Amino acid sequence: MAAGRMKIIFQHLHGRDAVCTPSTETVSAETYPSREHFRFTLNNPLLSKSQRAFYEENGYIVIPKLVEDDLIEEFRQRFVDVCEGRIPKGNMTLMKDVSLKNTGVKGELLYYKLQDFVWDEVLCKFILHPKVLDYAECFTGPNIKAMHSMLINKPPDSGKMTSKHPLHQDLHYFSFRPADRIVAAWTAMEKVNEDNGCLVVIPGSHTGELLPHDYPKWEHGVNKAFHRVTGYEDHPLVPLRMEKGDTVFFHPILIHGSGINTTKGFRKAISCHYAACECHYIDIEGTTQENIAREVKEIAARRGFDMDYETFWKFRGRLARGKDVNL
Repeated sequence: MAAGRMKIIFQHLHGRDAVCTPSTETVSAETYPSREHFRFTLNNPLLSKSQRAFYEENGYIVIPKLVEDDLIEEFRQRFVDVCEGRIPKGNMTLMKDVSLKNTGVKGELLYYKLQDFVWDEVLCKFILHPKVLDYAECFTGPNIKAMHSMLINKPPDSGKMTSKHPLHQDLHYFSFRPADRIVAAWTAMEKVNEDNGCLVVIPGSHTGELLPHDYPKWEHGVNKAFHRVTGYEDHPLVPLRMEKGDTVFFHPILIHGSGINTTKGFRKAISCHYAACECHYIDIEGTTQENIAREVKEIAARRGFDMDYETFWKFRGRLARGKDVNL
């Protein structure tokens, strides 16, 4: 198994097929033999046994060309329209890049992220996309809640490396469990690679535990909520090179981040975290997640909302498939 694992990592580093095509030709049953027990995936004919074994071992899997080009362009235009003020943002949240907010730039050039679009009539087509939900169901089961939505607009780096997203685990932000019934769907809206800051992952880190997170002490500042884990700065990372429409599904404990964007263009991706409706909220008081809960509460208070962390997450979600249960 160790030899097979090193082979896969080598393929990741040297070719797109190994990263983005989890087919039986690349991720073979010989490399990832069938298991008697699967922890991170559920019985569903959509994923082959070798694909399930790949996710079990690595914590992610990329499905090529899952989202149509014309739909991606519709998302792109909607994002620009919201940034330019042609469409009211309503309950959606626009976030400014720390390196750009005092430069006088406006619109699409200013914002690096649009969050909470589950009720937007155009962008919700992503979270409700039948093919995306079909794959999400392999991890969550048939009752699916869309919990966190965002369109990421990674800007060209200003030279201060603020476009880099530090290594982190998404579960740090979530107050619901179990983690194994949560999955992220992240779709490339254009070709992504090391040049424009593609995702990087530590395969197999999803089998660990949730680690403490805090802000990195970067000289030129850090974007809001860009928390990180420490101790993995020199760990080998696998870049996920993807084509437009490719979608990676990954576990919320998987350690991942993204590099700087060294190109002159913005690198866009659209994403949603799904959870089984059977998940339940937990009390995070006294845990390593208190810092992010406190930060979110302060942000909400500045906008005139007084809510606890559980209410915050209930406010952000939308039933995507099946029936509502707990969330």
